[in-house]
Amino acid sequence: MSLIDRELILDTKHVAKHLPDTPQMQQLLQKEGSAHVFNDEATMSMVTQAIIEKGEFTGFIRGHERYGLYFDEPIGYRVSIDGSKIPLYYAQMKVKGNKYHVIPRTRPSR
Repeated sequence: MSLIDRELILDTKHVAKHLPDTPQMQQLLQKEGSAHVFNDEATMSMVTQAIIEKGEFTGFIRGHERYGLYFDEPIGYRVSIDGSKIPLYYAQMKVKGNKYHVIPRTRPSR
């Protein structure tokens, strides 16, 4: 059973910045100094389904409902401008209205 009981639509404007080596990810890296990216698009899809099925509601933070889930294996990494990478085991789904997007993270937002 899912905590999210309504139809959701992927907010596609956020997808590319969380996938490796896209221009949007590179732009975020240059702007912020780091970027959180999934291993690949298939991992992003798997994570989305897992959060919908068994994610935990983590709160209403900065205008978004947030749901998250920890994974046993790395689902992505945080890459820094210097090229260093930190594996990520947590993902968060941000929902506003009926639109959502997922982000690999180090921990839940506060």
